[in-house]
Amino acid sequence: MSHAPTIWDEGRQPGREVVALGVAASLTAVVLDLFVGRGIGLLFDLSFVALCLALALSVRPSDFFSVGVLPPLLMVGVFVLIGISRRDVLGHPEDGTVQAVITGLSEHSVALVVGYLLCLAVLFIRQRRLSPADETRSTSLG
Repeated sequence: MSHAPTIWDEGRQPGREVVALGVAASLTAVVLDLFVGRGIGLLFDLSFVALCLALALSVRPSDFFSVGVLPPLLMVGVFVLIGISRRDVLGHPEDGTVQAVITGLSEHSVALVVGYLLCLAVLFIRQRRLSPADETRSTSLG
C-alpha cells in the first residue's frame, strides 16, 4: 500500500546547497533587520526560526547531519561577521568582537534554542518516516 508523499518526504536538496542557502538567508535577514530597525531584533529571530525549520525540511536524508549541526554554527558565524564589521549592532560600541558576539548570542538565545529544537525535531520525524527503500535510494544518490 503506497502513501501519498507528505511534507516530511519532500526534502531532496544536497547538504552543501542547504548550508549555502542557510548562510545566504540568515545574512539577508540581518540586512533586512538592520534596514528596518537600528539593530538585530525580532525580525531576525523569527526569520532564523523559520529558516531552521525550512532547512530541515529541504535537505535530503543522507545529509541530515550537516543540517543537524547547522543552527548554532550559523548563528555564531553570522554574529562573528557582524561583530567584526559592526560591533555596535550586537552590543555596546566599546565592546570587543568576542564580547559583542557573546552579547548577541545571549540576546538571541531563545531564537537559537527554538530554531535548533524545531530543526532536530523535524529531522527526527523525517528519519523515523523513512522506509528502508528510501534509505538505500538516498544513500545511492549522494
